[in-house]
Amino acid sequence: MPVDGIEDVFTETTSQSWFSRLGGALTGLLIGLVLVPGSSALLFWNEGRAVQTAQSLAEGAGLVLPVERLDRANEGRLVHTAGPARITTPPRDPEFGAPPPDGTIRLVRSVEMFQWKEDQESETRNKLGGGTETVTTYRYSRVWAEGRIDSARFRQPEGHQNPTPRQASRSFVAQGVTLNGYRLTDAQLAGLPANEALTPPGATDTVRYIGADPSSPRIGDLRITWSAARPEALSVIAAQSGEGFAPYATRAGDRLMMVEAGRRTPAEMFRAAEDGNAILTWILRAVGAVLMFVAFALLMRPVKVLADVIPPLGWVVGFGTSLVAGVLTLLLAPTVIAVAWLFYRPLVAIAVLVAGAAAAFGLTRLRRRAPAARPA
Repeated sequence: MPVDGIEDVFTETTSQSWFSRLGGALTGLLIGLVLVPGSSALLFWNEGRAVQTAQSLAEGAGLVLPVERLDRANEGRLVHTAGPARITTPPRDPEFGAPPPDGTIRLVRSVEMFQWKEDQESETRNKLGGGTETVTTYRYSRVWAEGRIDSARFRQPEGHQNPTPRQASRSFVAQGVTLNGYRLTDAQLAGLPANEALTPPGATDTVRYIGADPSSPRIGDLRITWSAARPEALSVIAAQSGEGFAPYATRAGDRLMMVEAGRRTPAEMFRAAEDGNAILTWILRAVGAVLMFVAFALLMRPVKVLADVIPPLGWVVGFGTSLVAGVLTLLLAPTVIAVAWLFYRPLVAIAVLVAGAAAAFGLTRLRRRAPAARPA
C-alpha cells in the first residue's frame, strides 16, 4: 500500500448553459456591489487599527516600569519583569502519562491519522453559443494529517470514508507557575511555543504508533508526538493586577499583554510588537486589495459572459475586463489608504503630500533648467 501516493482518480464532466452563466454573472454583480464598499471599509479600518496599535505601543514604551519582583505599590501600572519561572505542578498527559522533562511549562500532544484526502482540479472550456463545459478531476490519496478530514464532503465518498480518531491533539499547561513572585494563568502561558521534541516512555524515537504495522499503515492508524516548551526564562509586559497580570488599557484604545520566552528587554519586546503590527498591516492591505479586484471583476463579468457567445471574443473581453479591474483597484485602493491617513494622521499625511509635491516641483525646475542637447 503506497504512502502519500495517489490511490484513486475520478473524473466528472458538467455543462452550463449561457443563460445559466448570465444569471450567475448577474448574481455576482450584486455581490460585487457589496464587495467594493466592503473592501474599502476594510482598507480604511486597517489603517486606523495600525495607527491605534502604533500609538498604544508608543504609549506603553514610555510608561513601562521594569521591576524585579512583585510590589503592591505598582498595582495597575504597566510593568516589565523577566527571569526564570517556578513551577509547582508540571504538565502531564493524563491519557498516556507522558512525563515531561524538568522545566516544562507547556506540553503539546500532536495526533496524526492515516486517512483519505481529496484534491481536485478543474478545466473549463467555452463552447460556441456562450455555454461552458467543465472537466473536474478528483484525486484521492492516503496521507498522514492532523485532525479528521471530513470525507462526507468528498465528491465520491464511497470507499473513501475516514473514521473518527481515537485520540485528539491537546495542550497541557503547568500549574502554579510564578515569575518573580507574580502568578501566571493558563491563558497567559498557552501561547508559549512548544518546539522541543520529546521521546515518550518506552519508545525508541519521538513517535508513538497506534496500529498494526508502521511500515504498512491502514486507514485510521495514528502516530502521536509530544513537544515541550522549556524556556530558560520568561519575559512579561502587562498591568500588575493583584498577584498576577492583566491587560493594560492604553489611552489609544489597545490592551497590552505580552508574554515571551527568554529574557527580553522592554525595548526588544516593543520592537517585536511594532514589527508584528507592520506585518499585519501589509497583510490586511493585500487582502483588501484582492477583495477589491474581485469586486470589480464581478461587476464586469456580465460583459464577458455576453461576449462568450463567440469564444475568441469572450477571451479578449475577459482579458480587457481583468485589466480594467486591476487598474481600478490600483486607483481606488491607494486612494482609500491615503484618505484614511488624512483622517487618522492628518499631519503626517499632509507632510507626505507636501514632500511629494516639493519633489515633483524640484524635478520640474531641474528639467526646465537643463541645457538643450546640441545637434551633432
